Amino acid sequence: MELNTLKKGLKKVLKINFFRGDNLITYIEAKELLKDTPNGVLLDVRSFQEYNEYHLNGAVCIPYYELENKISRIIEDKGQLIIVYCQSGGRSKKALSILKKKGYINLYGLDGGIDNI
Repeated sequence: MELNTLKKGLKKVLKINFFRGDNLITYIEAKELLKDTPNGVLLDVRSFQEYNEYHLNGAVCIPYYELENKISRIIEDKGQLIIVYCQSGGRSKKALSILKKKGYINLYGLDGGIDNI
């Protein structure tokens, strides 16, 4: 990677408050990060029924109860940016834990879920 590209990316990351220990980010931070990472994934871990009623634009749905068995088939690159959300934040925190155990490393959760948007 070119040094200038790396510096530019680091500047953008430093503008956003990613250094919280819980890896939670705001909706605005999530939008910025996804804008700057074209292959990033917005992962909805609510049920298919909840997803069909309302979801964030561009989100992929893998319900929390299916995540452990399906994630490796859907997102193969363990370094790919994944931003997880649910309704209020509880399931997404648990999903982050599952993803970490599976070896995914570039993970963030939407603080407060879609209820907080």
